Amino acid sequence: MKRYITFITLTLMFGTLSFAQSPDDYFQIAAENNPGLQALYKEYEAALQKVPQVNALPDPEFSFGYFISPVETRIGPQRAKFSLSQMLPWFGTLKAQGDAASLMAESKFQQFIDARNKLYFRVASAYYPLVELQEWIRIEQENIRILESYKIIANQKFKNGNGSMVDVLRVDIMLKDAQSNLSILIKKEKPITSTFNKLLNKPENEVVTISDTLTTNSLQPGFRKDSLIADNPRLKALDLRIQASEAAENAAQKQGLPKLGIGLDYVVVGKRSDISTADNGKDAFMPMVSLSIPIFRGKYNASVKEARLMQESYALQKEETINTLVSDYEVAWFEVQQQEELLSLYEKQVQLSEQSLNLLFTSYGNSGKEFEEVLRMQQQLLKYQKMKATALTQYQIAVAKINYLTSKTYTNENNQ
Repeated sequence: MKRYITFITLTLMFGTLSFAQSPDDYFQIAAENNPGLQALYKEYEAALQKVPQVNALPDPEFSFGYFISPVETRIGPQRAKFSLSQMLPWFGTLKAQGDAASLMAESKFQQFIDARNKLYFRVASAYYPLVELQEWIRIEQENIRILESYKIIANQKFKNGNGSMVDVLRVDIMLKDAQSNLSILIKKEKPITSTFNKLLNKPENEVVTISDTLTTNSLQPGFRKDSLIADNPRLKALDLRIQASEAAENAAQKQGLPKLGIGLDYVVVGKRSDISTADNGKDAFMPMVSLSIPIFRGKYNASVKEARLMQESYALQKEETINTLVSDYEVAWFEVQQQEELLSLYEKQVQLSEQSLNLLFTSYGNSGKEFEEVLRMQQQLLKYQKMKATALTQYQIAVAKINYLTSKTYTNENNQ
């Protein structure tokens, strides 16, 4: 519980911003508001309530009996009987049961931590496409501005007799395409924003303020790989479940041992009126001790076997999880390297396309020819600019995937 309070405190300190703009800000808002994450924490709290249930003594038993036909004794007739008894499990049974429940609750907390980290990844996977869309819109708007200037120049050259009407029509066709593309991009913003806002449990139409521009960081080989196994909450959860099953096995073995019962009987005795004796009508007290005899061993043996099988199951799940983590990491790392190479290529292609476009436009300005090549090069430049923005987005998503796999928390650390 203390850890979650610390987590919420950090969230309130760093994440409650009115106009959050960075991914880290949105991560904290999602951690506060996401109902799925809150539900998992409630499961953890519910699991904690199991501990006092299993390590408490069974309820004492009280009984009362009334003799319809009093039993005559030397000191008087027995009128009624009160009994109070308490069963005590074998030594260490309650502690073993409490340990099993406590460890299982701790595994729930680790599942919550993994869900929180996964939520961060989902938020990043929804956030960076918004940044990409914003960049695409900016690129398309710049393309429209350039094409409109081309149209003016082509019209002037046609009027001056240095160009053809075909050039005007060509740029007009491309301009209409660009305007249509821009309209589609603007409409695309609504469903992406809705998806993003719902991860934060906010109204789907709420404006998402983005100030980031997509960039890359130089990552060393094996980036954060040392944290892949050591810090992963999924593996910690399975380790805790193995320990919980070991405690459950110990508890099952102890439950198969005798249980001790202690009690007290109080008998109400009436007075004899026919004779006078010592202790006439004196009530009787009788301490009792009982012992259960667990001779039907089937259920106890089954409980022990169940705990052992669960230990084997969790161990196999851990092995499978490690294999999946390593595989997913390698795929994500390849994606990072691939996007880095593509970014390097697209950056060079953008530069070369800009140089070629300047040369072609200069030639067109002098001769009035090769306008088609100018338009073709402009579209090529547009393509590489968009591909660069997409590669940057995929790069950031791949890094976010690595951060999820290696359990980065984002509460007090930068992307390193």
